[in-house]
Amino acid sequence: MRAYWFDNLEGDQRQPHDSGRAVDPAYLSKLGVLYHHISSQSEVDELAKARDYKNRDEITVSPEKMGDIYEEKVKSFFHEHLHEDEEIRYILDGAGYFDVRSEGDDWVRIWLEKGDLIILPSGIYHRFTTDEQNYTKAMRLFKDEPKWTPLNRGEETDENQFRQEYLKLRQGLAA
Repeated sequence: MRAYWFDNLEGDQRQPHDSGRAVDPAYLSKLGVLYHHISSQSEVDELAKARDYKNRDEITVSPEKMGDIYEEKVKSFFHEHLHEDEEIRYILDGAGYFDVRSEGDDWVRIWLEKGDLIILPSGIYHRFTTDEQNYTKAMRLFKDEPKWTPLNRGEETDENQFRQEYLKLRQGLAA
């Protein structure tokens, strides 16, 4: 895992967009973003049990696996959105970027590779893209039935109950 401030320069979303300014994992924690490096399936199982994740599936994001819809899907994942559930991703193979909004509404880019697990709190604005290798295989963990419902950023999502709860949580974490 490597986290840094997104450079906001034009270019393909799959490029590193590395500003050269690193972000400390402690800052990610203040945003409610949790990171683990996992070396075995039993560690995933332990984390799932501790956090009450009951279901899981796997997704492969690649042109080979997704065919003609790959580019469209990668662009849709990159729309800024939130979820009303935690988003938990364990990278099984390949790599990709999760971008999360900072307290100042800037993007923090988090590069994950095989063995990295990230937990994004419900209500945090974020987006995802593969890196330039165009291949990410990830396990998704869910507390209940598997669902992935993105709520794109807008006035309505700014007022969303889960967004408001996240902002209160973040204030408490930063204190």
